[in-house]
Amino acid sequence: MSDLVTDDPSRTAPAGDAAEATRELEGYRRELTGYCYRMLGSAFEAEDAVQETMVRAWRNLDRFEGRASLRSWLYRIATNVCLDMTSGSQRRARPMDLTSSATADTPLGDALPEATWITPIPDGRVVPEDGDPAEVAVGRESVRLAFVAALQQLPPKQRAVLILREVLAWQASEVAELLGTTVASVSSALQRARATLASYDPAATEVAKPLDEEQRALLARYLDAFERYDMDALAALLHEDATLSMPPFALWLRGIDQVRAWMLGPGHGCRGSRLVPVTANGTPAFGQYRRDPAGGHRAWALQVIEIVDGRISGITSFLDTASLFPLFGLPLRLEEGA
Repeated sequence: MSDLVTDDPSRTAPAGDAAEATRELEGYRRELTGYCYRMLGSAFEAEDAVQETMVRAWRNLDRFEGRASLRSWLYRIATNVCLDMTSGSQRRARPMDLTSSATADTPLGDALPEATWITPIPDGRVVPEDGDPAEVAVGRESVRLAFVAALQQLPPKQRAVLILREVLAWQASEVAELLGTTVASVSSALQRARATLASYDPAATEVAKPLDEEQRALLARYLDAFERYDMDALAALLHEDATLSMPPFALWLRGIDQVRAWMLGPGHGCRGSRLVPVTANGTPAFGQYRRDPAGGHRAWALQVIEIVDGRISGITSFLDTASLFPLFGLPLRLEEGA
């Protein structure tokens, strides 16, 4: 009998081992969420995939024979769940993957379905808080929006191979066993995946650096300029090729002049906003609250900030606050004086 998983709802863990088994399985939740997020490009789909993985593992614990480690067994289940979820579905993307850049006077257009987009995820769901510094750095680097978007360009099995080999540092033989294939096939898939990523060329944006004085100063200046709505001061912080995008809309802008023109034109309603710092996808982020005519401020966007060479290279404003703010532990309103 092998360690392969079947989905038999009548199977449960032995009663005496239930609490211990639950603790052991839950110990893998964060890293599995990171893996599923890289595979699927959605925080909510990743959490669904991990929950399904846990359910399948729980139901089949009495059949786990230990010929593979519990960790690799769980990754096998998670991989199968993710492959099932990606079967026949479109690839999630960023606005810049779908259209050419526009100008600030271009109509915003229609909102596209949620399934179109790479969505952000809190660092705490996918990055170890107190692990080895090198592992934490790799964790943050490999959930950046640009990198996750690049992964979606790969066929699902190539995606799994690249994540397991390049991000999680599994041996080719381990990946071959997990996928039920040969080392030669894994090596070939990895070579093709690398070639695809090289042609996509995801931007090497800087990850969040909580103890980095230079980055903290840059973000403090950004927060101050945005809340005062001083677009001259904000423009001085932008990289010359900075982008502004606003999922669920496909329109996106490139360049300091276009970003500034948008902020002072169609985006002028952001004047008077407040920003609350968080982290998302390994990079700095802010919950943005627009002034509410009825008083206080209401949730408007989750801004994910990308940094290159000490300047802000990208602002992605995710507008689905009803779903995203609770995920990030942010309230939907800020009252006056709060």
